[in-house]
Amino acid sequence: MAQATLERADVETGRRARPRFADRDGLLAWVFLLPSVVYIIALVAVPFFLAIAFSFSDVTTGNPSFNWAGLRNYQRIFGDPVFWQSLKNTLVYTGIAMALIVVLGKVLANILVANFRGKWIVRFLVLLPWTTPVALSAIAWLWLLDSIFSPIDWVLREFGFIQGNMYWLGKPNLAMASVIAVYTWRTLPLAAVIIMAGLVAIPKDIVEAAAVDGAGFWRRMFEVTIPFTLPVIAVAALFGAVITFTDMTVVYLLTGGGPTHSTQVLASWAFIKGIEGGDLAQGAAVALFLFPLLLAAVIAILTAVRRMEVS
Repeated sequence: MAQATLERADVETGRRARPRFADRDGLLAWVFLLPSVVYIIALVAVPFFLAIAFSFSDVTTGNPSFNWAGLRNYQRIFGDPVFWQSLKNTLVYTGIAMALIVVLGKVLANILVANFRGKWIVRFLVLLPWTTPVALSAIAWLWLLDSIFSPIDWVLREFGFIQGNMYWLGKPNLAMASVIAVYTWRTLPLAAVIIMAGLVAIPKDIVEAAAVDGAGFWRRMFEVTIPFTLPVIAVAALFGAVITFTDMTVVYLLTGGGPTHSTQVLASWAFIKGIEGGDLAQGAAVALFLFPLLLAAVIAILTAVRRMEVS
């Protein structure tokens, strides 16, 4: 009787000792990672390697058969002046937009963490550009920058700053400035929220100690706030650079790359060549130039973040 009781107790102990599914950390890790892995493979890896294959072929929308073309597509885009214009515009567009986004994002984040009445309304209005669908916001900006009925031109005329119309989207320099301004307006909330999270994480005793020692606003800004938030600012710049470098929606909807390709970027030119023009091979070759440039920017930013964390 006692032996049977002991055996039954051992069986029950073994059952209790057997880990349940929720307690098996290794298995749970793979289960939770599986959707992300499938997503990356299906929507990133497969299109990326397909683009590489297309860039060495003569695939078009009218003739999907794969015929080896070697480096012919790359030779053709190297001889295309629009490609070099698009590359230059992409670098200028990304550089200026990122500088504005980081600087204005830092200013906006300081405003959002301050205590004042109606702060929740301000936060809602700040996040509104990011939550608004890009097509809807671009159409709204098309009206604001219209050559004839622009309300911005009307305000400037009323205050005596201009006499006629500015033609924001009809002149090369003004068109590029307009595209950069619209993209900065749209991406600024994301950077501000990321930087605001870094500001909130700064220990209050350090800021209070600096204030007790007599440090003013600007001294606290450059000696306390910015050094503590530099890694977060770098992360905001990284996200902004990736999104800006690969985005074509704002350019395509506002100007279509015009006038005379003065606002054309690599992403929009790849779409125009590959989808609208039907030359999938050349479109893929143009799009692939985004990868090494973006990879270099990401490596540089991540290296800078690592050095900040070590120091």
